[in-house]
Amino acid sequence: MDIAEVVKQTSIPASRLRYYEELGLITSHSRKGLRRQYAPEVLETIGFIILAQSAGFSLADIKNLLGPATQGKQQLKRDMLANKAAEIDRQVRQLQAIAKSLRHAAVCPASSHFECPSFLKLMRNAMKLGKGAR
Repeated sequence: MDIAEVVKQTSIPASRLRYYEELGLITSHSRKGLRRQYAPEVLETIGFIILAQSAGFSLADIKNLLGPATQGKQQLKRDMLANKAAEIDRQVRQLQAIAKSLRHAAVCPASSHFECPSFLKLMRNAMKLGKGAR
């Protein structure tokens, strides 16, 4: 598969594909003239790179996460995936607590939010969650 076809199918600029190759995230198997040629499986790898970045993995983490290919198939490091999922779960809980606090503040009838026992409790809970994130 020509680099132009990979660009067309993924909307990833050729410069980024070359950068991914430089980092060892993807590999071209040959050249046709000056154009890099990729195996069709590169699309799956690029899809995973995009997914992993959206989950918060750095490119260095992704390279480590991919590990060596076995029998032509990429193997992911499951422990890293589980740890990131747990981290995302913690972030979700934090964001839910923040959203609950903001919703309460938006409708709280107290003359001052800082006199409202419910709002003060929500802030204390948010602080506890914040300490766990460090």
